[in-house]
Amino acid sequence: YQGYLEGEFIYAAAPLAGNLQILHVKRGDVVKEGDLLFTLDATLEIAAKAESLQRLREAQARWEDLNEGQRPSELAALEASLEKARKASELSSIELQRASELVAVKAAPSDQLDRARLTHQQNEQVVIELEHRLESARLGGREGMIAAAAAAVDGAQARVKAAAWNLDQKTQRAPSEARVHDTLYLEGEWVPPGRPAVMLLPPQNIKIRFFIPEGDLQRVQLGGLIEVAISGRDKPLTGQINYIATAPEFTPPVIYNRENRAKLVFMVEGNFDPEIAGTLHPGQPADVRLADHSPGKSPQ
Repeated sequence: YQGYLEGEFIYAAAPLAGNLQILHVKRGDVVKEGDLLFTLDATLEIAAKAESLQRLREAQARWEDLNEGQRPSELAALEASLEKARKASELSSIELQRASELVAVKAAPSDQLDRARLTHQQNEQVVIELEHRLESARLGGREGMIAAAAAAVDGAQARVKAAAWNLDQKTQRAPSEARVHDTLYLEGEWVPPGRPAVMLLPPQNIKIRFFIPEGDLQRVQLGGLIEVAISGRDKPLTGQINYIATAPEFTPPVIYNRENRAKLVFMVEGNFDPEIAGTLHPGQPADVRLADHSPGKSPQ
């Protein structure tokens, strides 16, 4: 059966746009997993990450401040004010008692007692107010404010992660071992978002594609072994069928000849061991023979 070698390419692209700053590879290079492919200008992403880190530090400081309450010096000032108010309340209590006694023996007018009573009540209210303020200061911020500050910290952390991810995307690395089939941009050119800059061809992505006439379909099954003859090689290569089309098609133009023109065929694909596939090139014509119909056998 007639066929040809096909390759499924990996198109390495960045989700963000930018000028191509460094192209780390060239056509024909063999890269391993994690090797650098290209780097886009990341000036804005670096600035965005620095800003997000600063906002995170501010949010964390605000949250910590609310949890800790007021500073010791502020607490000491409140305690001193409370002590002063208590002494004033004690003094006004004594004055109220004295005024009450004087009014009882008609040694002082009644309005003097009223003024003493009002002054003492005001002093007591000041004491109660300062006690509450001191208690609140020792407890820290209110629960709602603390919860809001904690949510602000979480949001700032999420923005830091997003900024770091955006910065990382400006540098793309090889996802697996592969050959660099082509580079699509030059250094200094603008690369739109999502547009591939490098085409990779992993060895395992090279396969043989051939076409079986409708009448021979029952001879083919998944896992069956095939022998693939390629020009320039002394002996056929062994592969394994891994795909059989479920719908027929007319013989594709790439393998037209007088004998099979416009015949109804089914497409079949097979793969090779990575060691073999790494020496092959997409587009090479090949002749395929069914070597073994037993499924589940590995290529030799």
